Amino acid sequence: MSVDNTPSSYAHTTSPLAGRVFLVAIGLSVGGTTLLATLAASASYIAAPAAIRVALPQANPALYFTASLALTFPFNVVIGI
Repeated sequence: MSVDNTPSSYAHTTSPLAGRVFLVAIGLSVGGTTLLATLAASASYIAAPAAIRVALPQANPALYFTASLALTFPFNVVIGI
């Protein structure tokens, strides 16, 4: 098994770390940083239907709109995001 040591292979760890350092530098608390990161990650339910429509034009819009809005949005509301 080979290990990919290219700079792009470290993006999954360096980007969140850089974001955390930046948010702490501008004065956000650990909780504020966590909440902002969660909101940014969960915003995919807004962009996902457009991405699916472009990537898979034959996909049924009723399914991907339902999956993104009827599942993800209520989950975010229930857990208080």
